[in-house]
Parts: sequence; C-alpha cells; structure tokens
Amino acid sequence: MENYRARFERHHDELRWLYMELYHNGSMFAELCDKMEDFYKERNQKLKALDLRREEDPDWYRQNDMLGMMFYIDNFAGNMKGVEGKLNYIEQCNVNYIHLMPFLETPKGRSDGGYAVSNFRKVQKNLGSMEDLESLTAACHKRGINVCMDFVMNHTSEDHEWAKKARQGDGEYMSRYFFFDNSYLPSLYENTVPQVFPTTAPGNFTWLPEEGHFVMTTFYPYQWDLNYKNPRVFNEMMYNFLYLADRGIDIIRIDAVPYIWKELNTSCRNLPQVHTIVRMMRIISEIVCPGVLLLGEVVMEPEKVVPYFGTVEKPECHMLYNVTTMATTWHTVACRDVRLLKRQLDIVNSLPKDYVFLNYLRCHDDIGWGLDYDTLLQNGMEERSHKQYLNDYFQGYAGESNSRGELYNADPITGDARFCGTTASMCGVEKAGFEQDEDAMEKAIRLDVMLHAYMFIQSGIPVLYGGDEIGQVNDYAYKEDPDKVADSRYIHRGAMNWKLAENISDADTVEGRLFEKLNKLEKIRKKEKVFVSNADTWTIETWDPAVLCIGRYYEGEKLIGIFNFSEFDKTAWINETDGDYIELISGEEIKPIGVNIPAYGFYYLKKK
Repeated sequence: MENYRARFERHHDELRWLYMELYHNGSMFAELCDKMEDFYKERNQKLKALDLRREEDPDWYRQNDMLGMMFYIDNFAGNMKGVEGKLNYIEQCNVNYIHLMPFLETPKGRSDGGYAVSNFRKVQKNLGSMEDLESLTAACHKRGINVCMDFVMNHTSEDHEWAKKARQGDGEYMSRYFFFDNSYLPSLYENTVPQVFPTTAPGNFTWLPEEGHFVMTTFYPYQWDLNYKNPRVFNEMMYNFLYLADRGIDIIRIDAVPYIWKELNTSCRNLPQVHTIVRMMRIISEIVCPGVLLLGEVVMEPEKVVPYFGTVEKPECHMLYNVTTMATTWHTVACRDVRLLKRQLDIVNSLPKDYVFLNYLRCHDDIGWGLDYDTLLQNGMEERSHKQYLNDYFQGYAGESNSRGELYNADPITGDARFCGTTASMCGVEKAGFEQDEDAMEKAIRLDVMLHAYMFIQSGIPVLYGGDEIGQVNDYAYKEDPDKVADSRYIHRGAMNWKLAENISDADTVEGRLFEKLNKLEKIRKKEKVFVSNADTWTIETWDPAVLCIGRYYEGEKLIGIFNFSEFDKTAWINETDGDYIELISGEEIKPIGVNIPAYGFYYLKKK
C-alpha cells in the first residue's frame, strides 16, 4: 500500500479540486476515493510489479519496438482462447501491441460493431469470459505483448441495466441519461448539434412511445448518451474502467472522447468539461494502475486534437489517433500529389515530441474525407467534386484506379460519403487477383508495401489491421448476414483466412511476398533507434508532386525516406550532400542527390 499512498497523496488535491469544481459533491468524491483503494487492493501482484517498472521508465511506449495490430476476436481466432493460441503468429508479425476490438456484451443486431455495450463487466458469450480475458492478458504479458481494449463511455446500449430501469420510469436511472417529456429542449439541441449519421441515423434524439419520452442518442437510436453532469454516472463508469484495467488491460481506448459532455446551445463537442473528465481519468489511472495508457479517439486534424494530450504538467491522453493523415494518405494515392500530405506532416512534426500519435492505413471504421479543403481549393480541388472523385477512384471508376470497395453512409443530397475497403483491395490486389494479372499484382504489392514503409517512418506508433500483413482483400459475405448487410464497413472486417496465412513462408504467393517485405521493414524499424517516437522529423522538398521525402534524426543517426506515390518512375530532386548513405532494404550505397525511384517504390537511406 505504500506505493498507492504516495501516489494518492501526490494527486489527491488536484483530483478533489477538479471533482468538486464539476460536481460540488463531497460525499460522492469520498466514495470514489474509497473505491479506488478497493480496486488497487484487488489488482494482482504481477500487474502491480508491471506498474512499478513502467513508472520507472515513463517513455516505455515511445520506443521504436512498438508495433500494433487491431482485430475483431471472432474474426481473427474465434474467441479469446483462440487468440491465446495465435500468439506465436502475432510474434511472427513482430507485433507487441494488440487492440482487441469491442468484446463486451452487446445485443445481437443492435451492437454497432460492439460499441453498444449492455454490460461493462461481461464478455460476449461467443468470445469467452472475463477469466478468459485475464488468461489472455497474462499470456500476452509473458511475451511482452500489450493489450488494448475499447472503453465506450459516451453511451450505453438501450439493453443496459440502467436503461431498462430508466424505461420503467425510475427517476434515478432516467437522470443517468438525457430524458425529455416533450420536444422543446430536444429541438433546441438540434439547432446547434451536428448529426453523426444523417442518412442512417438522422437527428440526435429518439422518441420512446411506450415511455412517452425523448432520449438523446447521438450515434444510433439503440445507443443512449450518458449524462456526465450526474456524478453517479462518472463514478460508476470509473469503477468499470478500473475493473477492466484490473483484468490486465494495458491500453484503454476511450471511444468518442469529444462527445462525452453535453450542453444546450453548443455543438456538444470538445467542451471544456470533457478535458476535466479526461484529466480526472488520467489521475485516477496514475493512482491505481499507473502502467495503463489512455488512448483517445478524437477524429480531427492533428493541430486540433492537441488539447487532448493536456499539458506537460497536467497530461490527459497518452496517445491519440492520427486520423487526418490517414485520410490524406489515400487522397495522395488517388491524386499522385503529395503537397497536402507534406503540409500535414509538417504540422505534426512541429508539435512537441512528447505527443505520441497512432498511425495507420486503415482501421475497423470507414475512411471519411475530412481533408483540408481550404488548401486543396488553392490547388483547384473543390470539396464536393473532389469527394466525388475520391469515392469514384476507390470504387474503381475513375483516375485509372485499380482499387475496389464500397461506399458507406452515402448522402445523395450533399454528395458526401465515406469509403470502405481493405488496404490490399484499395491497392489493387483484389482486382489483379481476380483478373490473374501478374504485372498488375506486382504493382499492387509494391504500392501496399510502400504505404506501410511510409507509415512506419511517421512519428508515433504504427498499427496494422489484422490480415493486412498477408494482403487480405474485401469480404463480401457480410451481404448474406441480415445483421450486417446494411453496414458496408463489414466489407473490410472479414474473417482471418488462416489457410492463406499458411503461405507466409512461400515467396511464390501474394501472402508470402507481402509478409516477407513487411517483416523486413518491421525488423529495420526495431533495429534503428532513429525510429523512436521523439526523434526529430521533417519533410524534404523533392520538386516532384508525386514523391514524398521524410528525414529523421536521433542521437547522431540520420535516415531519409523517399516514397513514390505514382505508378511511373520518378526522380526525387533532393540534394543531401552531408556524406554517404546506404539503402537499408537492399544494402546498396545511394547518394541522396537526384535519386531515381521506381514506380510505387521507396528507399530508406541511412547516413553512414
């Protein structure tokens, strides 16, 4: 208890001040403190020892050996025991951080991919049990693998125990949500609150005819927004948070962070109270389970997500997603024009090195085209027509595209839509395989590998989507499932094809070619210290719109990455005259002066 007492004393005053500022409720604060101590006592000795090691090395997650992989448990290996049985494969992928997509109990057919939680302390039956989760996390820790899970704190399922009691008219539980007995206040909210899914789930409220009330439902009608103005909601959700941390979770992804505080006459996004709540979560974590990281899901431009890191003195999230750069990467593929991407990387590179971003080419969600259209307009790209072009390109209809995929949430009135597809399908692997075109397949694999090489050189932690390491393509089987057919995001959430995964050592297969090339990149990244998160990083002008060049420098070591986003051979007109360089993939000596780079090719040039 000595370590706990010291941490509690260190943080108590700030936690109390924040809590009382928000809730003005001393008895609820006292209850929170008592429960925090209970959860610490319940935390097992191995996790407490891990906490201490991480406290002594606070930069442990900023190293160049961090590589993530995200997957749905059932799609990847059936259930949690199945995942435990696949840890050898995960290690073969050089992965030491797995993000288990939502696995808590959700109602069948109304789960939103697992984000409509009906019980925060129960695993979906088909995936296993809490005991299985603890077994999995313990097995991962023995191998040095970190485990991430989603914590959905903005809302619960309408089947949650609280929601059921609220439906019965229990005032205590109604106060945990936003209930209104007439349309007046909901209509005022609608005046200022944007819609998340205007076509599939219009509006921000749902009418409950049997109860005679409206309830706030920002996302889907079966997901009821929690009212964090009620301290009971905050306390109980923190108890759920600590319960899950005690099961051995290392990284807790806070879903939909900007939405968790609602205020009339605002957008109900990014309000100051959100930061108070996240800061309190960080403090509670640092007292009870300091080895646990907070990952914030904040879908905005890098410079606008910065407040969610907090400050050096009062940090909030440890890590955030680099969402805009992901979307801009695919814009760059479609346009063969790196100017916008270069500008956004310059913004990220200018931020403090303490900030850690998660970088990815795709995730479980769709790709929304939230690009910097003010900048694009200067290049002659108007928003609506450009979004149309991007969606046409990635469906394979425009721009000499080889991509395949489907739209999500297409709005015929605004012309807006999002895109769904696996990395391999967007790079042309699906089309080349279907047409049995070996030349096209070679080009598709080169594009796929180049994009991963570019992702690995960005500042932060790279995350693969499970199956991308073997080039899995779109899975259209979701159309035959009545619970999934309306949601085209399932096209890139297909089951892991373990038969194809058996080919990873066969260089004559697509899987083997991709796996071997990515494996080499991953090992280079872990070997070269210049890939640490807090290295100096900058872009270099290439004088060719299709070629991106990125420099990295750390403790006397320098690396230059050159990436050709075009299907044509190009020259990077750079002029680095500070010595000799060696290309890390081929071992060839290449001077970084007017570098010829093949179609969809890349180089990692390290200064000798």
